[in-house]
Amino acid sequence: MMGEQQPPEPRLFYTGFSLERRVRADNPLRKVAATVDFDFVSDEVRHLYGRNGNVSVPPPVILKLMFILFFFNVRSERELMSRLPEHLDWLWFLGFELDSPIPDHSVLSKARARWGEDLFRSFFERIVVSCVEAGLVDGSRIFVDASLVSADASKRSVVDRHSLRRHLRKGYREFESRLEGADSGSDGDGVNARCVSMTDPESALVSYGGRSKLQYKVHRSVDVRSEVITATDATRGDEHESHLLLPLAEQHRINTGRSASVVVADSKYGTVENYLSCLDRGIRAHIPDLGRGTSRRREREGFFSESRFRYDPDRDVYICPAGAELKRVGRKASRRGIDYGAAPSICKSCHLRTQCTRSKRRRTIRRHERQADIERMRSEAGGAESKRDIRQRQHLMERSFARAVPHGHKRARWRGLKRVMIQEYLISAIQNIKVLIRYGRPRGGAAIAVPPTSHTQAFAPCFT
Repeated sequence: MMGEQQPPEPRLFYTGFSLERRVRADNPLRKVAATVDFDFVSDEVRHLYGRNGNVSVPPPVILKLMFILFFFNVRSERELMSRLPEHLDWLWFLGFELDSPIPDHSVLSKARARWGEDLFRSFFERIVVSCVEAGLVDGSRIFVDASLVSADASKRSVVDRHSLRRHLRKGYREFESRLEGADSGSDGDGVNARCVSMTDPESALVSYGGRSKLQYKVHRSVDVRSEVITATDATRGDEHESHLLLPLAEQHRINTGRSASVVVADSKYGTVENYLSCLDRGIRAHIPDLGRGTSRRREREGFFSESRFRYDPDRDVYICPAGAELKRVGRKASRRGIDYGAAPSICKSCHLRTQCTRSKRRRTIRRHERQADIERMRSEAGGAESKRDIRQRQHLMERSFARAVPHGHKRARWRGLKRVMIQEYLISAIQNIKVLIRYGRPRGGAAIAVPPTSHTQAFAPCFT
């Protein structure tokens, strides 16, 4: 006999209902709750709340709400609160019941403003420490790279601060006061020295793929063993990556308690300053030389690169392709360099002049005071081990940023550098939590999985 569904009769009481039984055993949030301690936040932010007044939403609940926001990449905080009653697993994760009052979406923005980025940095660092304790971090070899993040602002919001038209805009005087702290990351020249977004003045115009967009840039160091993100930072989009190499290595040391002996990065980090800084700290820099790109470009343009000039250490001179000697002609104390050049009369009469320089006087070669150390670092960067690490870095860092995309990495959710930094801390923490769940230990429990013994085991996705 076929059954027919009767209209449901509303009940006043559900005596046998339990969220605990409704959430499946392998729900991802069960694994997160078993692995991560969110209760620490109460002690971290206690000094930010008074003893009187309205009772706030418990800080662990607020942090869990922000975790859900990025873990499931919910479009907005308003949508998060509207969808919350529909998701039993979200309610269970937050410690709510079916009839628990849902907080207003403004609770999250107020908490971010009150807490600042320090709380979220602490959350990220605690996850890194948990990964270290679970044996998922080697610490000796790190890979460094950066990725652009689109700002939450349109190019139409960009104005030229040197144009008279700015005075015609309503409220420009008030807006100008917001720019006082927005230029700290600018390089002082180019389009970003003149143009600024009225919507997000801390973002920067970056040309990529033939188009310019308002961007931020996030920087990461990733450990070799299980691809745990050990350090991260965020800057304006026009900040050069090379400036963040040593700060990330230092942050890695602080967060993991282990100093990296090898740093692997692409040629954008291969500056003289980074080579010497790594050498002074006992770090092997497996980084292609940035200067090689300049040399190849000069060769393509039909000019001799510096590699065509041979240095004679006994006589302290350079020998040019035509056989002339280039002697010391000056010194750049600010750059710790010594200039070498031939007599202008020799250069003017040289038959290879058109292949050597466009200067009306002579071709000069600059030699660093520590050129021998630089050449040693460049030689190591071109070795077989270094090339192997550089090939591995390309795939490893692409994976790290690709795994961040499902959590909203491509676009800044909020405006302002500090808020972008909060976003990066949360996304990086989530990625590390996935690794910790797959290979680490739950709180007070046995191991969930055996830590990987080879890099290929660590490359599998954790869970969705």
